[in-house]
Amino acid sequence: MTERQKQLRALFFTRFAGAFGLVTLLTLLPTYIEVLGAEGFVVGMFVTGLTFAQAVAVIPVSYLGDRYDKRTILLVGLGLAAAVYGAFTFVETSWGFVLVRGVQGIAATTAGLLGLALVGQLARDSKRGNTIGKSNSWRFAADIGGTLSAGVLYDNFGFSTVFGLLMVVTGLAFLAVLAWVEPDETTVEEFAFFDLAVNRRIATITSFRAQYAVAVTLVRNWVPIFAGVAAAQGGLGFNAAVNGATAVSLTIVSARFMNMLSQPFTGRLSDRFGRARFVFVGGLAYGIAALLVPFTPAIGSALALPATFPYFGELSAAFLPLLAVSALLGIADSIREPASMALFADEGTGEGVAASFGIRDIVWRPGAVVAPLVGGWLMSSVGIDWVFFLGAGAAFSGVIAFVGILSYDHGREGLAKW
Repeated sequence: MTERQKQLRALFFTRFAGAFGLVTLLTLLPTYIEVLGAEGFVVGMFVTGLTFAQAVAVIPVSYLGDRYDKRTILLVGLGLAAAVYGAFTFVETSWGFVLVRGVQGIAATTAGLLGLALVGQLARDSKRGNTIGKSNSWRFAADIGGTLSAGVLYDNFGFSTVFGLLMVVTGLAFLAVLAWVEPDETTVEEFAFFDLAVNRRIATITSFRAQYAVAVTLVRNWVPIFAGVAAAQGGLGFNAAVNGATAVSLTIVSARFMNMLSQPFTGRLSDRFGRARFVFVGGLAYGIAALLVPFTPAIGSALALPATFPYFGELSAAFLPLLAVSALLGIADSIREPASMALFADEGTGEGVAASFGIRDIVWRPGAVVAPLVGGWLMSSVGIDWVFFLGAGAAFSGVIAFVGILSYDHGREGLAKW
């Protein structure tokens, strides 16, 4: 194994560790709400505290990562994350949870942003999409493992064991970076953030990404809601089944599993055939798959699929179609994501790769914050189906903007230029 491969594998594991911690806490949020007796505004802060801290941390972490040694700051982020998981065991109040969750957001942004920046920087130009795809696969593996294991560990062993495991995983990531990742000497004196923000290629991809954030946030969050809520609210009511929560979790895992399997392959194809085509195809396919979600009951009925399943009991004829559509959403996103991320890495390498990924993160935030509010309003006022229609529309409008700018800049062959 070459030195470059050792460094990349250590960084892949840091992405696994970061995602594993985030998804484990996300899975346990309902439990914390019950245990701490949180209500109203405080419940919202359980989510917003993390999101706000992540947003605030992006610019300073981007600057520090480009100005100084990324490896050192990554180690600080991992060390802070390990300490945070230890602190969770002492939380006894709702506001204490919000505070520690905010610090988790800072640690997660530091480790996640700089780990990804180092992956993009170390990847060879001709294999950058494939390398980023492999890195993302580790992240999705952590999402799946954390989603499936968090509840089981808590039910059998309690919070202390859960957070003890997170401290061990994060500590191993710290040691791997310390042992195998070399100090980063590609520092940038100026703050590249604002220069890259007006970079033509980055501006073009952000025109897509800002709108696509609405699509992904709505669809990714409302597929399990659609599966779980009662028919009176427009959903399939899986939660009424014997093991309904498991049925709902399968709809989440199917998308992540297919995304995990596909990304190294689709990333390699984007290295070979060009990034822009894959952003276009992935965005278009995601919009089409999103449109199919509300029609899964009709698809199940038309195909005369079963509505009763072993272990679960009575679910719906829409269960298998929803699993299939969820898997299609994962595949569609796997086509787009490594190509899009590689574009940011291509532009940032040598000029400020941490700043480039910081811009990528910030552009996503407005849509990710506003979309759930709009989705909740649509669900209560005109019906849950319209959440998916809006998500599909946002994906399509992002694709149209992306192709339109490329065509304006490069003519009819715009998609072939990147």
